[in-house]
Order: sequence, then structure tokens, then C-alpha cells
Amino acid sequence: MASAAEQLAANMNMGSFAKATELHKRLLFTLGALLVYRIGTYVPIPGINSQAFLQFFQDPSGQRGILDMFNMFSGGAVERMAIFALNVMPYISASIIVQLMGTVYPPWEKLKKEGGESGRKQLNQYTRYLTVFLALAQSFGIAAGLNAQAGLVDNPGIFFIVSTVVTLTGGTMFLMWLGEQVTARGVGNGISLIIFAGIVAVLPSTIARLLGLAQQGQMSAFALLFIAILAVATVVFIVFMERAQRRLLIQYPKRQEGNRMAGGERSFLPLKVNTAGVIPPIFASSLLMLPTTVATMTANADLPSWASWLPLVTAQLTHGQPLFMVLYAALIIFFCFFYTSITFNPEDTAENLRKYGGFLPGIRPGKRTAEYLDYVLTRLTVIGAAYITAVCLLPEFIVSQFGNSLYFGGTSILIVVSVTMDTVAQIQSQLLAHQYEGLIKKAKLRGRGGRGAPTPVRR
Repeated sequence: MASAAEQLAANMNMGSFAKATELHKRLLFTLGALLVYRIGTYVPIPGINSQAFLQFFQDPSGQRGILDMFNMFSGGAVERMAIFALNVMPYISASIIVQLMGTVYPPWEKLKKEGGESGRKQLNQYTRYLTVFLALAQSFGIAAGLNAQAGLVDNPGIFFIVSTVVTLTGGTMFLMWLGEQVTARGVGNGISLIIFAGIVAVLPSTIARLLGLAQQGQMSAFALLFIAILAVATVVFIVFMERAQRRLLIQYPKRQEGNRMAGGERSFLPLKVNTAGVIPPIFASSLLMLPTTVATMTANADLPSWASWLPLVTAQLTHGQPLFMVLYAALIIFFCFFYTSITFNPEDTAENLRKYGGFLPGIRPGKRTAEYLDYVLTRLTVIGAAYITAVCLLPEFIVSQFGNSLYFGGTSILIVVSVTMDTVAQIQSQLLAHQYEGLIKKAKLRGRGGRGAPTPVRR
């Protein structure tokens, strides 16, 4: 028999959505915030020659390395050198660094485990401070690189560098604040939705280039249909794998409470197949694109004799090349295991289960439980790493056949599908909460003086 929550979820329809006024406000706030973000991606920084920079960025013979990935995540803001060119990438980097430090730096580890709500707020504040530092460093590097390029800046000099650093850093901090506001007053995770909006904004131009190649005869209709079917199949596969989990049965013993027995409940410990999320491909892409970025920035410089190998290696570390794909797969697998080992600690989980009296049937609490959790998690991570590697390498094979004009990375597909699933789940939970509120109000009205209310009897 279905539970009450499942019955309510089955009854959700457009009528219940129309009555959820609070959800309407949250959705409108989220759409308004994303609209402000998209407008900002078209406002160029002061002093930049937008036309010259766009021609430089869209040069088909050039490789811009990590700038290509930043441009996709920012919805084309990098190629326009807009005030939101850095997007929220410094905040993402700062969050990952703080999370990693929370497992190896004892004071932060104590804040994370024992600090509660105040400790979480303190770590969030450290994340903001680190975001400012990273944004200043990245914006200074961009400003210095633009200042050194002839023709990209109207009036190069110290004033341009200072104004660019202030503008780009301010844009990142505004987006960080906007994302936090969306999380608190909107629907979904604000930072994730900002990245999602940037990726989706690039999708129409990618489809237009695909149709353009088919129209010009450079791609057959069969190849176009194959890519479309492959894209749909990839999305379905990602949805299936992101929802896949191994549920371990947790048993709680019965205990005596007065004259009755209590406890004996059963619950499940869900272990996701893809515990690491989208972090491994982001890290792997960033590391592999760094040599290309350095080579682009030093293209006009005289390299020393010991660095003569750099252009040869850089030529192989581009999308669609065999060396790039091999290293990309190896780094994804490495970061899958590394990040999973940091985010999920089997010993802590086993200790928490023992503390609250829970145990896995047939396995002793404590060390044996930790070993079993590590055993299961390792095998799940193997499947998750293989899944992420396959999804991320599939676009690389397409790039090797049709060129960079069709590049839409596996990381972007993962982010789009994951954020969509999370946002839909939050909308469903909001509707479920609204239905619960309606039932509670009806119950109170009946209890106060409804027709069927029983009259109390005095004794």
C-alpha cells in the first residue's frame, strides 16, 4: 500500500501548481535573477575593444585552452569580455578548496564536524574570503594578458589593469551574492542555476552550427540524425545513472521502554553510484587546458631552448586528439576516487551507526562495518568513474570527426542534466509541502466546529 507522501505526490497536477502561490513567487524570483545574469554577460568591461577581441577569440585556427571552457560556462561572456566573464568559477574553486581543507586541516575539520550551524557559517565566510582572493588573482592575470596584446585595448596602461580587476572581481562577487539569494528565496541551488543558464545559452549556437554543416553538405543527414539520437540516449543514460544508488539495509535493535518494546526499525543507507558528481571532469579539463592557455599567452614570446617541446605537446593536448583523450580519462578516474574518498568517510559513518545503535545485518559494528562500507563504495566508484569517463569521452570522439565547431563537453551535459533533476525535485517538494499545508488547514477547520465534529461529553 502506498504511503501518504506517495499518494500526495501522485495527486500533484496543474491544479495544485496553480494554487501554490508561494512557489510562483519563488519561480519568478529565480527567473528574474537569471535574466539579470544574462543581461550582465552582454555588458563589456571598460576600455576593451569588443570587436577586436571577438575576432581574436573566434579565430578558428587558435586554441585558447581553459578560456573555451570558461566561455561555455559563462554563456559566451568571455568572448565578449563582459563584466561577468569570470562567472562563479572562483567561488566554485574556493568551495572545493575549503571542502578539501576541511578534511586535512584540523581546525577546519573540527568546525565541520562539531561546529554545527555556526561552524558551517564560519566555513562559508572563509569561502567568500578565498573567492575574493582567487577572483583578484584571476582578474589581474586576465587584465595583464589583455594589456599586453596589441589592438585589444583602447588605452592600455595601469588604469586599464586596475579598472579591469575591480570590474571582474565585482562581477564575480555580485554573482555569488545573486546565487545565494536564489538559493534562499528562489528554487534550486543558485550557483548551479547560474552555471546551468550559461551552458544552456550556448546550446542554440551549437545546434545552429550543426545544422549549418548539414546544409553546406559537410555532414550527411544520417550523421545529423545519429548525433541527435546519441544526444537523447546520453541524456537518458545520465538520468538513469544519477538516480542509481546502492541501498544498504540498516537495522536498529529493539529496546524496553516501560511496559512495551520500542525500536526495531529498519532504514536504508543510500550510496550513490556517482558520489563525486561533476567535480572530476571539471578538475581534469582545467588541468589539461592549462598548457594550451600558457602557450596562447606566450605565443609572441621567445621561448628558451629547454621549452621548445611546449608547442609540440600543446598541439596534442587539444580536443579530439588521442593523447588528450587518454590523459582526460586517466585524470577523471583519479579524481573520482580521490574526491569520493574525501566526501565519504566509511569510518565516520560506521562510528555514527554504532553510536545510535544501528548495524548492518550480518556485519559487526565498528571496524568490520567500515571495511564493508569501503568495499561497497570502491566498487560503486569503479562503476561511477567508468560512467563519467564514457559520457565525457563521447563528445571528444565527435570532435575528432567533425571538429571543434561542434564541441559541447560531457561536463556541460552532466551539469545541465544534474541541475535540471535537482530543480525539478525541489519544485515537487514545494508542491508536496503546499498540499500538506492545505490538509493541515482543513483538519484544523474541521476540529474547530465542522459539521462532523464530535461534541465533548462531561463526566
